Amino acid sequence: MAKDTFLNRKHTLNCKGKLIDMSKPSVMAILNITPDSFYSKSRMASVEEALERTEKFLQAGAKFIDIGAYSSRPGATDVSETEEIERLVPVVKAINQAFPDAIISADTFRAKVAEESINAGAHIINDIAAGNLDEKMFETVAKLQVPYIMMHMKGTPQHMQNNPNYQNVSKEVFSYFSEKIKTLNQLGVKDVILDPGFGFAKTLDHNYELLRNLQIFNFFELPLLVGFSRKSMITKALNIKTEDALNGTTVLNTTALLKGANILRVHDVKEAVECVELVNRLIGSLAH
Repeated sequence: MAKDTFLNRKHTLNCKGKLIDMSKPSVMAILNITPDSFYSKSRMASVEEALERTEKFLQAGAKFIDIGAYSSRPGATDVSETEEIERLVPVVKAINQAFPDAIISADTFRAKVAEESINAGAHIINDIAAGNLDEKMFETVAKLQVPYIMMHMKGTPQHMQNNPNYQNVSKEVFSYFSEKIKTLNQLGVKDVILDPGFGFAKTLDHNYELLRNLQIFNFFELPLLVGFSRKSMITKALNIKTEDALNGTTVLNTTALLKGANILRVHDVKEAVECVELVNRLIGSLAH
């Protein structure tokens, strides 16, 4: 548990000219504009419902609102680019107008959807495929000059859990990021956030091995995002339902914060904010 975890890490994000302080861990709220996301209580059916939920998230202390219109759960139904835009863009516009200080992340692996979302008022692109599912994504992010969250995943959401295989999952994810960061730097992308992709093309054992070695990603000195919220790495390990996985989520979030994570992507904002506050107190006491 290193007290200097954040000393060399990039501490700001430039979101359309607005500098976002990243010196302390923060919370990203999940807002799903989908009918089939794995956690049913996270699904929003209308713009009005999304606005209501966003207000609650912000009041609870979320720093980022991550809006997704394409379910990436294993075996999810494919959604056309047009439908994704039609779902996502109106919600981005509405939230940007109603909550002008909110930092909006658009969860998409498609370059056109990313650009439309940024033009509608989003500030960050969150790409589960790190450019692998759209060859134009990296150049689009470079053109837009917005922060870019890139996640590790093999294959597509429809097939990613079909017998995922690694010699050493931690080393392979590390090498994956190393190559991607090099490419993005060459394109002039300055603000990159890393997401190891828990639950994406990984078995239960892969997920826990990756979490056990999470501190290796501090090497890149970039913000590190983790997403465990109510996922199968909790429900399968404990043999419980998604609805009962909040406590397990908090345990894994705490572990990740102590290993260097500084963005928690969650469904349950209040509990994650409390987790961050307590870990900050612990880390602060260790520094004295």
